[in-house]
Amino acid sequence: MTPGIGFALGAMICFGAGDLIYKRAAALGIESRQFIMLQSWALCPAVTLYAWATGNLLVTPAAVWGSLAGVFALVAFYNFARSLQDGAISTNAPIFRLNFMLTAALAIVLLGEAVTIAKLAALALALVAVWLLLAEPGAAQKRPTWTSLTRVLVATAALGFANFFYKIGLMEGVLPETMLAAQAWAFSSMATLFSWLREGRFRITPGAWRYSTPAAVALAGGFLLLLHGLAIGPASVLAPVAQLSFVFTALAGAMLFRESLNVRKRIGLLVAAAALGLFAIG
Repeated sequence: MTPGIGFALGAMICFGAGDLIYKRAAALGIESRQFIMLQSWALCPAVTLYAWATGNLLVTPAAVWGSLAGVFALVAFYNFARSLQDGAISTNAPIFRLNFMLTAALAIVLLGEAVTIAKLAALALALVAVWLLLAEPGAAQKRPTWTSLTRVLVATAALGFANFFYKIGLMEGVLPETMLAAQAWAFSSMATLFSWLREGRFRITPGAWRYSTPAAVALAGGFLLLLHGLAIGPASVLAPVAQLSFVFTALAGAMLFRESLNVRKRIGLLVAAAALGLFAIG
């Protein structure tokens, strides 16, 4: 069994829940910049207090990797949130979670992580699952615009780099809780500044906290579990498992938002389950 696989599976569920909350907020017309800013206001003090209370807040120069990950995560989640305003979650969430391919490639090429038959087969199956879970041409559902697809591709690349930065920081001895706090400091500062520069004021839509706060909780849980997994296991396995959250998202999206879950997508979910099994073997 691959070390840290349990942490990655927990992160997978948390990230999937976060995706659904993002979709609900977008459907209600909550503006992306505002949503991300409010999410960061809930996330930053919570993770900082948690790191301090557990005695795991130990800031070192290497913690800058966490801050860099925070900047890239902001780019990722802002663009992902914007992409959902005119794109289906059953399409954009699988594309967004494809960031694991970039993380795995960077870990293998730059960090020298092992390449095994099981790992290659799992990555291949994950790619097939993503393709199967994409919206079918001519399907009777909301089609994403080119703007939506561009934004989700930018988000995908940014989060792939962010996950890689986590692994580097952890390899240099940064504690997972400190990494998460450093990420939150950069994420919150940049999100607040971005919102102020774009609007010149802080506009809060009534009820926005009802969605930004649980999104912060879901993402904080997902990142913390992923960081603990990366501290003991390979990024080329654990990052892909965590990002297979689109399995949970596709199922819940079909039930909650009545999005299509046809035979092709059901096969995609089975293929994704097979990929998870191979990732566990490593």
